[in-house]
Amino acid sequence: MNPMTRLSLTIALASLCAGCSKPKPAAPGQSATSEHAVKPRIGFLLPDKYNSPDGMSIGKDGCIYLSMNNVVHQEFPAMILRITPDDKLEEVITLPPHPETKLASPLGNGFGADGNLYVADNQAFCTKEPAKSRVLRVNMKDGKATGCDVVAQGLNMANGLAAWGDSVYVCESTINSDGPMPSGVYRFKLSELDPAKPITVTGLDDPHLAVKLMTQSKEHKVGANGLDFDKDGNMYVCNFGDREVIKVSFDADGKVKTQAVLAKDQGMESCDGLHVDADGNCWVADFLGNAVIKIDKVGKATIVAKNGESDGADGSLHAPSECIPRDGKLYISNINLTYGPHTASKLFTLSVIDLK
Repeated sequence: MNPMTRLSLTIALASLCAGCSKPKPAAPGQSATSEHAVKPRIGFLLPDKYNSPDGMSIGKDGCIYLSMNNVVHQEFPAMILRITPDDKLEEVITLPPHPETKLASPLGNGFGADGNLYVADNQAFCTKEPAKSRVLRVNMKDGKATGCDVVAQGLNMANGLAAWGDSVYVCESTINSDGPMPSGVYRFKLSELDPAKPITVTGLDDPHLAVKLMTQSKEHKVGANGLDFDKDGNMYVCNFGDREVIKVSFDADGKVKTQAVLAKDQGMESCDGLHVDADGNCWVADFLGNAVIKIDKVGKATIVAKNGESDGADGSLHAPSECIPRDGKLYISNINLTYGPHTASKLFTLSVIDLK
């Protein structure tokens, strides 16, 4: 595939509410409307140096670790921030730029069993060249970052990231664009990650590709995106273009045992970032729909918040790319990119919904 075509596809992904009634479940195929939504509020109004917030994970310290992609204003370095339990914003580390593009571009992040923070570095925002995306390891000690290493490379678009057991899993959002588009999830064992010899992936034939998806959408040729695990080790992965969340179970050897669609459509216009709560509910950011969706364990979707186009000044959603629940609140990253129905505004925000 030519680099320009690949770039347009990959940017499409990462570039991957109003009313006050109680949330109601949307029927399969039903168009989402504001009557299903509750209104978010401003959680953080960010300065220009913190623009395009995206991936989030919760550390053992109770902090939300936040990828600050900074793609709208790339003159500011990309970094990891954290939101403390009392909602203070702190810098954790400025991420090392790619040696060729001179930029870093973080999306998903998550803590491995080794206590280190792993970050998907999406270089499709930085270059027209394919296969430049990376997986970074932020080395953590006593709650502080002590450095950052490249542990995997060669991805087209590293996107969602989550850890389970002895491994880190990373979404590859596009592998090929001929006909129905394959994408997937790479699995890297912590024991094989060596910054002296970063793993270089090779696509569909790579043994690290643990899960494969196909995206049928012709309008949004964007596949594997949001990613998380429940307490039993089941994986949930978003297929952005086909508006579906897929549930995957594994056998004792880490091979796919079952793979099936948990939820599709039901008012969703896309499926971007995803997190699973302690009760097994999936919280999904609907980038194209300017919405956040809750999907229960049997696959019933409820539109929690949704609004039309907005600059986000009143807390409304503006190109939401990830959402994560913590202590009765839902934190939502508004990546604020120009794509689909969205035009980037001059405001950079995280929205919050008070779930209680």
